Amino acid sequence: MENVADGNAVQDRRDSRGDDRGRTSPVTFLRQVVAELRKVVWPTQQQLITYFFVVLVFVIAVMAIVTVLDLAFGKLVFEVFTGGTSTQ
Repeated sequence: MENVADGNAVQDRRDSRGDDRGRTSPVTFLRQVVAELRKVVWPTQQQLITYFFVVLVFVIAVMAIVTVLDLAFGKLVFEVFTGGTSTQ
């Protein structure tokens, strides 16, 4: 059985996560960021244009759905709270 009272179990968990390592210097961090960005496969211009239009169409479709639902719920709430009478 582990003796948790003396903190050994907690210390063992910290060591297994690697928390005992020092902090990364800003220069090392930037070098690592640049190295990771070099691994990125950037989209071609044609892919970027295609993705742009796909996202644009999707956003317009969702806006249309939300607009229709908003108008429908607005009319429903108006009918419920006014008793269905119109003042026209």
